[in-house]
Amino acid sequence: MTPGLLATADGAVFRGRSVGARGIVTGEVVFNTSMTGYQEIVTDPSYAGQVVVLTAPHVGNYGVAAEDDQADRTHLRALIVRSMSPVASSWRADGAFDDYLKERGVVALSDLDTRRLTRRVRDRGAMPAAVGVDVDEAEVIAAAAAAPAMDGQNLADAVSTRAPYEVAAGSASRGHIVAIDLGIKRMLLRRLSSLGLDVTVVPSATSASDILAANPDGVFVSNGPGDPEPLEGAVATVRTLLGKVPVFGICLGHQVLGLALGARTYKLPFGHHGGNHPVKRLADGGVEITAQNHGFAVDLDPSGTEAPPWRGTGGGVPPTVDTEYGTVVPTHVNLNDGTLEGLSCPDLGAFSVQYHPEAAPGPNDAVGLFDRFADAVRT
Repeated sequence: MTPGLLATADGAVFRGRSVGARGIVTGEVVFNTSMTGYQEIVTDPSYAGQVVVLTAPHVGNYGVAAEDDQADRTHLRALIVRSMSPVASSWRADGAFDDYLKERGVVALSDLDTRRLTRRVRDRGAMPAAVGVDVDEAEVIAAAAAAPAMDGQNLADAVSTRAPYEVAAGSASRGHIVAIDLGIKRMLLRRLSSLGLDVTVVPSATSASDILAANPDGVFVSNGPGDPEPLEGAVATVRTLLGKVPVFGICLGHQVLGLALGARTYKLPFGHHGGNHPVKRLADGGVEITAQNHGFAVDLDPSGTEAPPWRGTGGGVPPTVDTEYGTVVPTHVNLNDGTLEGLSCPDLGAFSVQYHPEAAPGPNDAVGLFDRFADAVRT
């Protein structure tokens, strides 16, 4: 058994054993409450720059399958679990999860007190941390103290595609869209393709003029990692596209749309990471259980300086907000903390949600949002 440890920036030390690669890495430590989907989590580009703690007590029991990868490589900095299964029991499995982590060079620890670590993050907020295997404890502690905070980090450009590529419609073509890749997951492309949409995926820094030159019927703005505020190029691009083509944003794309409309974003204490977040639709009062992965949120009042005091059913969210780009309508709120989870711009044909409706991993409650976008593209 090879020992390993995690040190937080505020001085706590947690010990475990290595089930991945050796070495030392740093990142923002966050916890994810999903019960399944560990392979999708480690390959989700939205986790770039983060040390992910899984609160599920037993991980790896159904192994890994190539089709579940959400990108061509892993993106998180390190993975922390309570117990790693020594066997994989699934007819779909291509191999064991711990072997998968080692092959891909992911630093990972098992047999660590994830409950104590999760409580610390919940109480004190997401913070920098270092994870080390086969290295000196003092070195890990020093690395944690020196690691940068997530605020101000532009990580989307680092995980975005370097060149455009095409994804053909999975059935008879019903339209052509451009997807701005801020850290896009493969399941998102599969969902869009399954609706008969031909997709051109472009880098995060692509200009509005280059996107419009492709004559798209709509634009999709993807999920991704890091702080949205440094993404000035993507924000300017989306602002220019508003009113010219239908726009649909999710996760980081939702935050970019909010900034394009003149709103602000702010850092959540420990973010939303998991497949069990209840979100209320303000139009009809219905509730969806959603998959989420973000550390920042949108405040439609750009004059605010602190996180808005929204709680419960979202009673603090205004019914509409007038902007220089037209009326913005809040559409969804998170029932755990009242944060804004969706917005719509009726005059511009744009809408967005903070969560991941493609369900990779997570529930399918919100998958109908893709149909809404496809309908807008085809009209």
